[in-house]
Amino acid sequence: MRKSNFALRLQPSRLDEARKVAESEGVALNQFINVAVAEKLSALRTAHYFEERAARADIPKALDILKRAGQGNPPVAGDRLDD
Repeated sequence: MRKSNFALRLQPSRLDEARKVAESEGVALNQFINVAVAEKLSALRTAHYFEERAARADIPKALDILKRAGQGNPPVAGDRLDD
């Protein structure tokens, strides 16, 4: 794995808080920042994935499927959520 150096400028209050959290988690500040960046990238990728999926959605078809759900299949004893 290739590593790079990057000068990161943080507001002093954010840096202090990041140091405190990293220390409480028992990790180095560098590791804490790496994990935080990875989590943010993952959240952004996930949001983008769902945006792309939503753009391909066929809403009328989905609503039709939902209307038919359960028809011809009466609930079986014990299947109710409010039991």
